[in-house]
Amino acid sequence: MLREALKRADITPGDLWLNYFSIGGAVGEYEVQAYLQGLLSLPPLQRDLLACAANELIDDLPPLPRAPYMEDLRGHNVNMQPEGQHGWHDQPTGDQQTSDQRADSEQEGSEQENLAEQQESLQDDGQSESRQGNFRLESDSQEGKDLDSP
Repeated sequence: MLREALKRADITPGDLWLNYFSIGGAVGEYEVQAYLQGLLSLPPLQRDLLACAANELIDDLPPLPRAPYMEDLRGHNVNMQPEGQHGWHDQPTGDQQTSDQRADSEQEGSEQENLAEQQESLQDDGQSESRQGNFRLESDSQEGKDLDSP
């Protein structure tokens, strides 16, 4: 498994040995190469040091690029659509928008307008409730005055 990890990370046995030796490994480069080929057995401590050295080298590698989600692409004018049966391609951007893209854009604008209207409605409801509360307080105090009056 160590050999597979090194191969996937494109780490040479020489680089592995140098890092292994720098963290206290006790066997030579040829022994490490023989171990990787399955020709030599090493004590458990030395195998663990090799694994540690390999993991350190792997951790130092830049991360692989990740596939973006549509949320990550917002604002980049990229709309991935299937291209036939064999793959994907970027749709036109800017002035070359397709009718589907214009419809999507209009729908997003409409959704934003609806959200703004809902927020205004909620604010208006909150203001009218507070006005009603004030009115009740004023009318309650008027009733109290009427009761106290002779």
